Amino acid sequence: MVEAWLEGIGVWGPGMTGWPGCRARLTGEGGDGEYAQPPAAALSAQERRRSTATARLAAEVAAQACAAAHRDPADYATVFSCSAGDLANVDAICRTLARDPRLLSPTRFHNSVHNAPGGYWGIAGGCEEPSNSIAAGADSFAVGLLEAAVQCAVEATPVLLVAYDLPGPAPWDAVCRIETGFGVALALSPAAVTGAPRLTLRHDAAAAAEVTLEDAALEQLRRGNPAARSLALLAALAAGNVREVALAAGDNNLVIGISDGRL
Repeated sequence: MVEAWLEGIGVWGPGMTGWPGCRARLTGEGGDGEYAQPPAAALSAQERRRSTATARLAAEVAAQACAAAHRDPADYATVFSCSAGDLANVDAICRTLARDPRLLSPTRFHNSVHNAPGGYWGIAGGCEEPSNSIAAGADSFAVGLLEAAVQCAVEATPVLLVAYDLPGPAPWDAVCRIETGFGVALALSPAAVTGAPRLTLRHDAAAAAEVTLEDAALEQLRRGNPAARSLALLAALAAGNVREVALAAGDNNLVIGISDGRL
């Protein structure tokens, strides 16, 4: 079992442009909405032009979480978790290679690397702490959270988890179905933070199946984007009275205990 304190949350998704709006939606006080492109104001104008929609989504939620935690982004080691990478960019590369490889842009190539969003964030925040970029299919959020919490506890350092996914074009959507964009960031501390929830994580093969949401639209979002599997945990945090959440994470479920404060 490992533990960490959750000191800040960032969220971007359909009708959700931050944790306050997400919390309102999860508690029935907010309405549905369409996915909008995030401003990603943490990136410079030059980096926004060079980056892809995937990197801008990651930068947006990462900046929100750091602001909510009242910490400098440079303080955090980072874990970036994305189930499939930048499918739109990879599709464009494949089409260019099939047509005329000489036309392939170096910028498009470097944006295809799985840790490109982490690189943009490191530039934006001046962060020189360690950064990992992982993928675990539909379980990417849960695996990313476990990775971030373990690093936070073992290294005794604050860690920022950033999970994000965007839909890909045909024919990618036939084999990697992502229905809409969603991103979430959790700022974790290894030491107690006043008012912050304490998360305890453990693997448990006998745990109940992962939580589903009663709201049909939210459940569709949860199932339709790997990063949105976080909505089960976010709903528990928003309600404030749920003490344990199970998420699918490979062969064993990841069980997350929630205690103490509330964001």
